[in-house]
This record gives sequence, C-alpha cells and structure tokens, in this order.
Amino acid sequence: MFWVKHVVFALLCMPLCLQIKTIVESIYIQKHLSSYYLKESQQILNKYDAAHKSIDMSAIKLGANTYDPDPLSHLHKGNFSGLTHPPRENATILMLVRNEEIEGALESMRSLEDRFNRDYHYDWTFLNDVPFTTEFKIATSAMASGKTQYGLIPVDDWNRPDWINDDKFTQCMKKMVEDNVIYGESISYRNMCRFNSGFFFRQELLKNYDYYFRVEPNVDYYCDFPYDPFKVLRERKAKYGFVISLYEYENTIPTLWDTVEDYIKEDNAKDVHMDENHIGFLTDKEKIGRYGPVTESHSNYNLCHFWSNFEVGDLNFFRSDRYIKFFNHLDQEGGFYYERWGDAPVHSIGLSLLLKQEEIIHFDEISYYHPPFNTCPTGNYARLDQRCSCDPDSEFNIDILVHSCLMRWWKNGSGKYFMKEG
Repeated sequence: MFWVKHVVFALLCMPLCLQIKTIVESIYIQKHLSSYYLKESQQILNKYDAAHKSIDMSAIKLGANTYDPDPLSHLHKGNFSGLTHPPRENATILMLVRNEEIEGALESMRSLEDRFNRDYHYDWTFLNDVPFTTEFKIATSAMASGKTQYGLIPVDDWNRPDWINDDKFTQCMKKMVEDNVIYGESISYRNMCRFNSGFFFRQELLKNYDYYFRVEPNVDYYCDFPYDPFKVLRERKAKYGFVISLYEYENTIPTLWDTVEDYIKEDNAKDVHMDENHIGFLTDKEKIGRYGPVTESHSNYNLCHFWSNFEVGDLNFFRSDRYIKFFNHLDQEGGFYYERWGDAPVHSIGLSLLLKQEEIIHFDEISYYHPPFNTCPTGNYARLDQRCSCDPDSEFNIDILVHSCLMRWWKNGSGKYFMKEG
C-alpha cells in the first residue's frame, strides 16, 4: 500500500525510539479510525430505516405517463373489480394470420393472455385467405382462454379487383422495386393493406361484435393491462385507441394525400368537420421542442399515422356509411396497387377526418412491442405495479423519440391526459 511505503521510508530516516513511537501511533490510528468510520457508516446506513418503514407506499404517485393516487393497491392483473371473471364488453380479439405463422401467433397469444385476457376470456377471431389447418386450430384453441373461431376471407374481399389494369400494375410494381420501396414487390402485402383498410369489418364472424382488438403475430405486451381497453372506449364513447404513432414512408403513398384532398372537397363538409376533427395532427409540420418532422413531406400531409398493428376500435364506425364512403373514394383510385398504400395511414387519415377529438384515445399505459419499436413506462412504480419486463431507456422505446408522432398528437389531437383509466 502507498502509506506503507511512506512509513518504511520515514522509519529509515529516524532514531530507534522515534521509530517505535511512530509504529505504535500508526497501529493505534489505523485500528481506532477504522472502528470509528465503520460505526459512523453503520449509523448513516440505518439512520432512515424507521422513516422508510413508516412510508405509506400506496400514497406515492406513479412517476409515469399518467398519475394514479393509489398505485400499489390493485391486483397485478389489470383486474380492478376483484371478480374472477369481470364483466366483458361485446368484443373480440382479431388476428389476420397465415398457417405458417403459427409460432408467432402463439407467442402473441401467450403474451396477451398473460397480460390481459386471462381474466376476461374474450373470444379470439382468426382470419386467413386460405383455410386454417387442423394443427393451427388445435394449438390456438389450447392457448386461448376464451372461445376461438376461424374465418376464410372471401376471394373478392382479398384479391386484386378486376378493374385494376394489370399492365399498369406490373409497371408500377416494377418501378417500386427499382426504387427500393418497402414491400414494393409484394402482391400479398397490397392485398392485406386493402383488406385491413376496407374489408376486415365486413367479415361474417365479426358482424355481431361491437369492438375489436387487433393483434399480429410476433408481438409482445410488456406490462399487465391496468384496465380493459374495450370498456374505456365504451365509457368514453370513443371509437378508436392506439399506442404508437410514427411517420409513414412517403414513397409508399405519393398520391394518397391528393386523393384525400379530392375527397374532402367532394364531401363538402357533410362528414368532415374541420372545426372539431384532428386535421392538425395530419398537417402540422411545425417544430415541437427540439424536433421538426423527421421526414420531409412533399404534400400538406405530414405523414403521421397510428401504427395500426395495435389498434382497438369500434366496428360500428368502420361499418358506417361515412367511413365506407371515404374508403371507396380512395379505393377507386387504385393506389393500394399502383402504389403501396398501407392500412395505417388510410385508417389514421379516415379516423382523424371523421371523428371528434375526444373519440380517439392514446392508451399510454399499455406497453407494447412490435419489431423494431416498443413503449415502456418510464416510472419505476408504474413498472412495478404492472409487472413490466421492459427497459424504459431502450433506444427503441419510441414515445418521445424524434421519429415518433406522439408529441404532435398531444399538441393537435386529444391532448395529454394525467388520469388513470379503469
């Protein structure tokens, strides 16, 4: 040790009696100082034990996206009623999935059952453009806590319509492949986007339900649900709820907004009421805090959309004449095939134009992962209360990152709420 070297050097330079005196003093100091500091450390360590034990943990507010005056008193199941099977809404969990995606489907089911549906036992509805295999039905039925049902999508609801010009479609798709447009080469992806935009809600298996919860294969839910999102929609008289919002790739929708503007003009304020809808969420390009839009748009549309792989919605809204009129106007332009319009921007634009501000909800307490992004509560007590298994500091926790549109939603949508749902 450093001090030992100095002591040895000092001893060599002094008489014997002084050496002995110095050694004795050094031993005394080391022994008693160590004992003193150890005692002081123990006192400091235990000084606040009594105060810690007297804290009423349930009075602590959640340091998260929302505030709850009684954060640690609830069951860790998202079930505040305490009932074995709390009342259910007229709703189903919906998955569009292929037979070969069975492993990803089971992973998503396992996560959602553990985090939410094990208490509610909502039905699961599976849709496919080909018949489901017996293996798929057996495995998913075993994983579900509620009933399961399996639907075959009609050919006319799934395939490219006859009025799409095949030569033009082939040339447009070739150009998108050359331009490296994401999924630009995929016909099935285009079929899926068109189906999710205008046909999923028309399926026979869904006709008796009021609400749906869209689930995709290979997703995860990192925390227990603190409430039933179906119940929240009904009690708030809302039509739609989302978790993540981000920017669309403009090269997939180069003429979408032109078509939307034609629709708005043709509608002539019958269904689109600019004074009470979310037009600002779609068109605001101003800087918010340090950030402007991460993607430059060449139209009035800022490219913000709700990431529709997670959505909870009112089927009656999508069945309504006003939404079908909106969808038909877009569909007749052929952009689902001549370009690569996604269901996320189509849903988002339709919802934002046709609904009032209070009719769309951001479910900010539901933690969700779809590659590559996720959401995770930032507050420690929120993560404890909801048994979370996520890292709030992850670079993929998207809520307030530059490529998230959530801050634009807080500014131009229904705002930021600080009340716990449920």
